[in-house]
Amino acid sequence: MILVTGATGTIGRPLVDLLAGAGAKVRAVTRDPETAGLPAGVEVVAGDPSRPDTIAAFLDGVTAVFLHPRAAGQAAGDLLALARERGAERVVALAAINVDDDPAEQPSRFQGDRNKETEDAAVASGLEWVSLRPAGFAVNALRTWAPQVRAGDVVRGPYAGFAEPLIHERDIAEVGARALLDGGLAGRRLRLTGPRPLSHEQVVTVIGDVIGRPLRFEEVPPEVFARGLVQRGLPQPFVEALLARYARGAGPAEAVTDDVETVLGRPARTFAEWVADHAAAFQG
Repeated sequence: MILVTGATGTIGRPLVDLLAGAGAKVRAVTRDPETAGLPAGVEVVAGDPSRPDTIAAFLDGVTAVFLHPRAAGQAAGDLLALARERGAERVVALAAINVDDDPAEQPSRFQGDRNKETEDAAVASGLEWVSLRPAGFAVNALRTWAPQVRAGDVVRGPYAGFAEPLIHERDIAEVGARALLDGGLAGRRLRLTGPRPLSHEQVVTVIGDVIGRPLRFEEVPPEVFARGLVQRGLPQPFVEALLARYARGAGPAEAVTDDVETVLGRPARTFAEWVADHAAAFQG
């Protein structure tokens, strides 16, 4: 039995699908089972991984845990200790490629992710562990660029040359599934990236190419872009950290790797493939 935390999220949902498709027994933890919409055959249970006592009863029979840094929060260590007591043998932790950066310089922390704490808890748990350290999610384009693309052919943003090797969420999920099902990756911190870095300007060009529209990127002052993100509901601290990251530029840790190909036996999906999979979100 594999316990999946964050089971309805960006990575958790495709991970559950992949595990179920491989014939694994899956127990998916969610705060709202009624709206989970997970595949038939998946055991869906109500609980809050950040309060391990709420899911203690669901750890019986669990042999492996997928640990999500936002779902578990500061309680990752306690959750894994409880899982080990109940017989779990393996943990796959979701972290981030910038996990070793200053916490104040990690935008995702301002949305609740505790990547460093989650990875550290996995390593110290006494369980067989794997850490997934993905680069920037391609799916973030849905909130940074999609609203503008739906509204017109000019996309405005800061730091046109900022580039990172965006990764398809399904690649992360497939590596996670392999790590949960196969002990051959134990003890590895896998740095998962797309096949090449793309600048903001190039990202917009690729979106246009895939959806068949001549999009144009127009650079604007960071504060203008920041106001737009806040107006669309993103938290101010997160937006400030994100813009500060753009200003610093991508660091050496965010260089392209072949870890996806090494694990899966095929290259990482391109950003164009990701856009094709989500094309409807960019249509007006």
